[in-house]
Amino acid sequence: MGIYQLEMTRVGGKLAVVLPEEAISRLNVVSGESLYLTETPDGYRLTAADADLAEQMAIGLEVMEEYRDALRDLAK
Repeated sequence: MGIYQLEMTRVGGKLAVVLPEEAISRLNVVSGESLYLTETPDGYRLTAADADLAEQMAIGLEVMEEYRDALRDLAK
C-alpha cells in the first residue's frame, strides 16, 4: 500500500487529478471509465466499482430469485 501525492491540473473549466501508473494498474481502469469517490469517516476512498450499485444489484438478484415464478407470470 502506498501513499501518492497527486497533481491537480486544469482541464477546461474543471480540475482533474493525475493518477500514477501504479494506481491506474491497481484500479484496473482505462481512459473514459468511471471512478467513484466515496466520503468516509477518515476522508475519501477512490474505487473503480460503485459499492452502492453492487449492493443494489445483489439485492435485486435475490429478489428475482425469490420471486422468479411470479415475475415470469407478470412478464406474460
